[in-house]
Amino acid sequence: MSNSAQKSYDYGTADFNAVYRGGELLGDAGITRVPWDIGEPQPGVLEFERRGRIRGEVLDAGCGLGDNAVFLAARGYRVTAVDAASTAIERARERAAKQEGGADIEFAVADATSLAGYEGRFDTVLDSALFHTLDADGRRRYAAALGRAARPGAWLDMLCFAAVPGGMPEPLSVSEETVREVLTGAGWTVTELTRSVYWGVAEATRTFLEKTGVQVEIDEAGRTQLPVWSVLAERA
Repeated sequence: MSNSAQKSYDYGTADFNAVYRGGELLGDAGITRVPWDIGEPQPGVLEFERRGRIRGEVLDAGCGLGDNAVFLAARGYRVTAVDAASTAIERARERAAKQEGGADIEFAVADATSLAGYEGRFDTVLDSALFHTLDADGRRRYAAALGRAARPGAWLDMLCFAAVPGGMPEPLSVSEETVREVLTGAGWTVTELTRSVYWGVAEATRTFLEKTGVQVEIDEAGRTQLPVWSVLAERA
């Protein structure tokens, strides 16, 4: 596909409830199944836990179908998992109920850019691919909302699409400078920012990738290997 033929999308119009029901996520992008539903926790989340970056009361912001939340609950953490898509929460509850620790997760439909009612509650905040789905104003409001929901000294562990070669198109991917600026402006201290990988379902995004002209790595299991920023931050 030539550069002139590449299609761009308004990512702010994404309909997450629709794709969880088998509908179209984004206009005519051809995404009619959940691209991030790999049926297991993200490798970056496993790494956060392995490094001892999870403690106390945990907020999984933008939990989707809850695989990360279930993993943490099975490890003995107290997890609250929220998502703005009501269908995601319905399906996450159903999936979690069949797995170890899943029944103990507090699932809720919530606007992550507000998080009203969750003030001062969490010791750890997990964001596995939510930050980059928001527009510039939404990212600022979201970072501030996480700050309000966090206790003093709380940790933020975040994975967001990195604006680097071989990654998702901008503005769906984010520069390192943007990540640092937004989090710092909301009172978070970034203590580490490195490159990591986010797994997705290649078949779910094949048409979208073709239309946008994006070329990403696909492994032998049919998963996209998307570059992300792995961000560690601390609340003052």
